[in-house]
Amino acid sequence: MKFQKTPLDGLHLIETASVGDRRGRFSRLFCERDFAPIEQSLHFTQVNLSETTHNGTIRGMHYQTSAAAESKLIRCLRGQVFDVAVDLRRNSPTFLQWHAIELSDDNNREVFIPKGFAHGFQTLTDDVQLLYLHTTAWTPEHEAGLRYDDPRLAIRWPQPVTLVSDRDMGYPLLDDGFAGELQ
Repeated sequence: MKFQKTPLDGLHLIETASVGDRRGRFSRLFCERDFAPIEQSLHFTQVNLSETTHNGTIRGMHYQTSAAAESKLIRCLRGQVFDVAVDLRRNSPTFLQWHAIELSDDNNREVFIPKGFAHGFQTLTDDVQLLYLHTTAWTPEHEAGLRYDDPRLAIRWPQPVTLVSDRDMGYPLLDDGFAGELQ
């Protein structure tokens, strides 16, 4: 595993190695020892599979509030996505900045998103599957989100948007009163 820092502190692109032969291929997706330099005692408590049918769909920008903040490790198992993280840490020099990483079923990439970030993605193909590993169990009372089209974030999605859920469209736009999440 090769860890690459991004412009947002704590957000990492991870290049995994794939070994293949005539039977197929094998890839190690997570090793606690390898992740120790970026987050000590990393422990995942929940694993989710996201399946999205149509190209151009946006899911996000989701996060859990400070009381249930979580880190995530995300890998694309099928298709291709434009994966976006937004820094919500109020004292961060990159507060409310975003960074995107393209993940696909054949580029051997993962993204590690630390606590204090919102996450979302746009599908670049039909029939996409994303595997999520979470450090905290989902709790509905701590669920929150940002609008994918918030002008304050100015995320540059690569394709026209074809589908967004009513829930994701219902998040309020950021205002000057948004104080962020973690210190």
